[in-house]
Amino acid sequence: MGFGIDDRSTMIATHKHPARRNPLRSGRKNVHERWSSPGIFVLAAGGAAIGFNNFWQFPHLAAQYGGGAFLIVYLLSVLLIGLPLLMAEFALGRSGRASPIGVFRFMTQRARANPLWKLVGWMGVISVFLILSYLSVIAGWVIAYMLRAAFGIFVGLTADGMNAQFAQMVKDPEKQLFWHTLFITMTMLVAGHGVRRGLEAVVRYAVPLLLGVLLALTAYVATTDAFAQAATVFFLPDFSKLTGMGVLAAMSHAFFSLGLGAGAMLMYGAYLGTEARIPRLSLYVAGVDTLTSLAVSLVVFAILFAGNVDLSSGPNLVFQSLPLAFDHIPHGRVLIVVFFALLVIAALTSAIALAEPVMVWLSEQFGMSLRRSAILCGISAWSLGVVTILSFHDWAFSFKLFGVVKNLGFFDMMQVLTAHVLLPVSGILIALYAGWALKPDMMREALHWRPSWIHSTWLWLMRFVIPASLLIVLFYLPELFA
Repeated sequence: MGFGIDDRSTMIATHKHPARRNPLRSGRKNVHERWSSPGIFVLAAGGAAIGFNNFWQFPHLAAQYGGGAFLIVYLLSVLLIGLPLLMAEFALGRSGRASPIGVFRFMTQRARANPLWKLVGWMGVISVFLILSYLSVIAGWVIAYMLRAAFGIFVGLTADGMNAQFAQMVKDPEKQLFWHTLFITMTMLVAGHGVRRGLEAVVRYAVPLLLGVLLALTAYVATTDAFAQAATVFFLPDFSKLTGMGVLAAMSHAFFSLGLGAGAMLMYGAYLGTEARIPRLSLYVAGVDTLTSLAVSLVVFAILFAGNVDLSSGPNLVFQSLPLAFDHIPHGRVLIVVFFALLVIAALTSAIALAEPVMVWLSEQFGMSLRRSAILCGISAWSLGVVTILSFHDWAFSFKLFGVVKNLGFFDMMQVLTAHVLLPVSGILIALYAGWALKPDMMREALHWRPSWIHSTWLWLMRFVIPASLLIVLFYLPELFA
């Protein structure tokens, strides 16, 4: 999911016990809703995973750390870290059929584990809420840029002119407030209609559209002279550039890109039917996210090379380098609009996934209707988003963290709290919880493992490999994405 925007952003079958009640049995009206098909679930979860980091971080990391050499480590990281942890989150969600807080409360009682494990659920809900608030602001920028591109505002601008355009927008709180309000409203209108009439209605068309347009863009750049150079830089292994930090960057991106540790994937797992095969569906979701990153990278490299623009990362890549490069290629004015439309779709599908755990928890805790929980979630996220907007202007202040100076006040604080603390720590704890706190048979039943050696391998990864790997990543995150 590439939920972070930092420039470096099922089931154990439902347990029936007369003394315990699944925490999702009360609350919002559609708590018993299920995905209409496994294919729709893959589209929804895959769309949630595809985020800004697929577009503005992965290409830069691949180029920086040896192209194909980085890809090899990244694919291994997805296989050994991302995929097993994704299975665990889907399985936990389907087993508890609740918000992350409700799932950990229910499963902890069922396993008679330490009640403090419930804090992991709280970390997930807090994480998605914080990320939703500032992702909405950035998504507002994307909508504004898509419309500006459609009206030809970027045509003929120099690099300095493009930089000035971006600086002007970021320092204009009134315009940002409008676009932020528009995006958060779009998100809550969808989320407030529930799984079948809201989530599915959007992902059924939006995600195939995203993938189809991305495929078309890839086909277009394949006809350009720059495509061969892009493919060489991206796929040809250069192990001399693959440093230890490159390995850690690949591991961290495999974790963050799938939206792990945030509670969103766990929430989507809560809507899976008992017949769903979680390992297979998890593989499909990870495949959608990985293939998207590969296609996006080829498009980005080819466009930049064709436009003779240097590769950058983060918001600079999306809002400055790429518009400049598109302006120098045939049909660039149309293609840049299409590219920003892709980003809008990716942001919307991610934002819906982020809102869902918060809304379900509000329904559980206060018995709110679906519509009221959407309104309260939206207003709260919108209000915190205003703080992000002001962090680029009136409320900006600097602070130093791990030797790195941060200049954007509360916005930087929220990014550090989510991307550098809550998400990786939550990922570590989920792995330990599934590997140690729960009885092995509970997760074996949830994942429908048949050969015992497969479950033993998965359990070994959850108990040792994933916690150790994420702990190392956690330690080096400030240096990785300084």
